[in-house]
Amino acid sequence: MRIVIGGAAGFDDVPVLRELADRHDVAFAPDDAALAEHLPTAEVFVSWTFRGSGLERHWPLARRLRWVHWCGAGVRPALFGDLVASDVVLTNARGVFDRAMAEYVLGTILAFALRLPAALEEQRHRRWTYRHSERLEGTTAVVVGVGAIGRRVGELLAAAGVTVHGIGRTARETDTVFGRVHGRDDRVTLLGRADWVVAVMPDTPGTEGWFGADEFGAMKPTARFVNVGRGSTVVERDLVEALRDGRIAGAALDVVAEEPLPADSPLWTLPGVILTPHMSGDYEGFEDDLCRQFLRLLAQDEAGVAPDNVVDKQAGYVPGS
Repeated sequence: MRIVIGGAAGFDDVPVLRELADRHDVAFAPDDAALAEHLPTAEVFVSWTFRGSGLERHWPLARRLRWVHWCGAGVRPALFGDLVASDVVLTNARGVFDRAMAEYVLGTILAFALRLPAALEEQRHRRWTYRHSERLEGTTAVVVGVGAIGRRVGELLAAAGVTVHGIGRTARETDTVFGRVHGRDDRVTLLGRADWVVAVMPDTPGTEGWFGADEFGAMKPTARFVNVGRGSTVVERDLVEALRDGRIAGAALDVVAEEPLPADSPLWTLPGVILTPHMSGDYEGFEDDLCRQFLRLLAQDEAGVAPDNVVDKQAGYVPGS
């Protein structure tokens, strides 16, 4: 089988995949020129970079391609018209990042509750300032996006004594994590109850700008907002105004609309904001786990079984995630 790995220069970049060389014809496409050279013979294309691979530019060359594996949870860069309209199967990295991202959410919520940003600031100034902290037990979180990652977030927060509510694409009356899942029509009521609002939504046309002035206006002035989904789901100017005007108490943002965040963004200096560079799922060793996942999906394909994590290309996500 001819497998082309885009965004990697060789097996030194993906050592766990070295075993492929024994039974498959593997080529690497670290740049545009290499991709144009190897894509015409590719049956399987692995995009090692989740932000984009040049595949759309060179799609007319992909004459033998039958499967694209995207090494990320979000697949928006892969959902260009020609691929969506084709019979090419698209899979993603669902499942690799769930636990790490849930731990990030719990960690940032704990940082807010324990007032760690204020403590670190006082430490920098060598000030011994006594303060109270907050208890998580008895607080309420609303998780927007109840796929695999959102469900793991709900489980961890519930284990810490937080009451969790979920908002999904469609409402359902029973759910093992959230009790029930609410639809978008319930968002104003639910957001008004929340101490913590966690966004775990993918980047799709249906989620763009989901959080705006109405949503932030519905939240309590003591509430904090955590976004580990995609920056496109938030109207950033509305978030900035809500923070600046004290309509919400803080935000932990692992994703923003423009990445890297521009140096002149007000988010850098607004009080109550924790910023991280899109790394909530990137734990030590995650690259090896991505490789192991692809090997497992490849083994399914070789056995004639449809691989896990097949993306609904019209919807932009794996059904059930």
